[in-house]
Amino acid sequence: MRVILAEDSTLLREGLVRLLAEEGHEVLAAVGNAELLLKAVAEDPPDVVVADVRMPPTHSDEGLRAALEIRERWPGIGVLVLSQYVEKRYATELLTGESEGVGYLLKDRVVQVDEFLDALERVARGRAAFDPEVVRQLLGRTTHTDLLGRLSARERDVLAEMAQGHTNAAIAQRLHISQSGVEKHINAIFDKLELGGSEGYSRRVLAVLRYLGS
Repeated sequence: MRVILAEDSTLLREGLVRLLAEEGHEVLAAVGNAELLLKAVAEDPPDVVVADVRMPPTHSDEGLRAALEIRERWPGIGVLVLSQYVEKRYATELLTGESEGVGYLLKDRVVQVDEFLDALERVARGRAAFDPEVVRQLLGRTTHTDLLGRLSARERDVLAEMAQGHTNAAIAQRLHISQSGVEKHINAIFDKLELGGSEGYSRRVLAVLRYLGS
């Protein structure tokens, strides 16, 4: 996998470079600000970008805005946001875009290295990887509370697992229900949220987030 990193913390950036190299991935560039990130992607487009939200010069949302630009200019590149913060405005825009292959993890909640590596590989393959807390905060900001209110407690659980990028089989295992039961809940979710059918695993997840973030 070919990766570009954007992280202003030198210690964390170098740690990620070594981790990815040890796992056999090629780090094309490791930069400390959004401007250098965009320049590096333009010069040699990677399979996936890992970017922080807050980077120089203002340490507000430069990294996330750069991620959005990457999704617009190079839709085939996966983008994994790795941050301490949920920047709701741009996060919703990023996660509800047309392209597939996005993720958003919170640094303090990644307790196992394998969690990060698994999320990175999923995003690079065009799938989704969302931290449950990111999902919770984005779901909490929706104005469509009347539609969400239609969902049962179990359907909300299934929706949260879907938004994290889990397959039906994984959801069944995590929630201790049958796979056919998961499928029934998913059909009910789309009916209640008035979402049309869509093909593809990531398309399903993004369709839900697109609606909830609209």
